[in-house]
Amino acid sequence: MNVINTSWDNWKRTLGQAVEYAEEMGVSKEHISSMARQLGDILAEKVTPANPEQKVVKELWEAATSEERQVLTNLMTKLSSNR
Repeated sequence: MNVINTSWDNWKRTLGQAVEYAEEMGVSKEHISSMARQLGDILAEKVTPANPEQKVVKELWEAATSEERQVLTNLMTKLSSNR
């Protein structure tokens, strides 16, 4: 597994910048959410959490149903956009 060495704030800022860039490029919120969901699946499977916050998100992701993962995706996208 890979380890991403980043702080929680840096991680949220990077995610927020990606969402902002996609919105500026005209990508719909639904498509952004779909891409974020796919990224969540990849991160949960392949990346070792770098901090306690990421570990909690990973544990929630692994415990969640498909519908709950979509809610987590929407919440993480919203959280990162509220910088």
